[in-house]
Amino acid sequence: MSKGLRLTEKWMQRALWLVAFAFAAFLIGLGGKIVENLWDVEQPLTLEQFMDPAQVAALRAGQDAAQARRDQAQLALEQATQQHEVARSNTRSARETFNNWLATRRATARPEQDPELIDRTRTLDVLEADERKALGAIEAQRQVLLDANQAIERAQERWRRMEGPAYAAYVKASSSKELRVFLYRLALTLPLLLLAGWLFARKRHGQYWPFVWGFIIFALFAFFFELVPYLPSYGGYVRYLVGIGVTALVGRYAIQSLQRYLARQKQAEALPDVQRRQTLRYDAALARLAKGVCPGCERPVDLKDASIDFCPHCGIGLFDRCACCTSRKNAFARFCFSCGTATNTSLAD
Repeated sequence: MSKGLRLTEKWMQRALWLVAFAFAAFLIGLGGKIVENLWDVEQPLTLEQFMDPAQVAALRAGQDAAQARRDQAQLALEQATQQHEVARSNTRSARETFNNWLATRRATARPEQDPELIDRTRTLDVLEADERKALGAIEAQRQVLLDANQAIERAQERWRRMEGPAYAAYVKASSSKELRVFLYRLALTLPLLLLAGWLFARKRHGQYWPFVWGFIIFALFAFFFELVPYLPSYGGYVRYLVGIGVTALVGRYAIQSLQRYLARQKQAEALPDVQRRQTLRYDAALARLAKGVCPGCERPVDLKDASIDFCPHCGIGLFDRCACCTSRKNAFARFCFSCGTATNTSLAD
């Protein structure tokens, strides 16, 4: 901030910059919402839109049926596995009981127990038959599950074959949609950028400059962060061409501004000292002196050297003597620091 500004003016300038940034932030938030929702202007695209509806419906029905069969077979397999485990447990328990009884019979060798031996053997055969039956049920459900999985795989393979021709059309339609949405965003942001350029050229020093700079910041953000990331790629050519164009425009403006500035400085340095002072603003002159540069030509000057009263580059007076007390003072000061006499009222505010 300029050292020549009044203290209250400094803080008011800072507060106005806060107003500018706050105004820009709210505009950026609103603009971001609008740009984001522009994608919803176009209908969403799906790959199925570019496939035969009849084939898609038939294939979906086949997939659903195969999935239902697989789920049912999985549940039945779990039930059959559980029943097989129960049958195995029963057979194992009966066999252990039978073996213990048989060992006892051999020890006693009682012939009257032969009918019981036959009954126990038949019971054990029945349990083993139940176990084999449960195992057969498991194998049957595994076969059903395998058939269902193979049906799903065949359906997925047919789906992939159907997706092949449709994918190219889907990609083309997606690219067209991205281009249209980009044009919507361009139609929204380009006028903002042009308006921001006009405000920068004509209104940036006006009374309502905080709102002007806030809008300029918003327009630049909308262009570089809300529009540029959505530029169609096309192998990177569009992005690079846009970058070259923007760089050329900014560079051209900077070169022309520098040339105009040098031309103004050359014309100003050719004027007499009194006229040159009338073209300088008081605060700007004090700020340049505080930075150790000449207020007239902005070249560095050793202001600590008490023997230097004039700029060695352009000849403008930097220090003079007070007409009342003869003290050496800043030639751009409006009052003598020693006696308070008014000395220079030609500088603009």
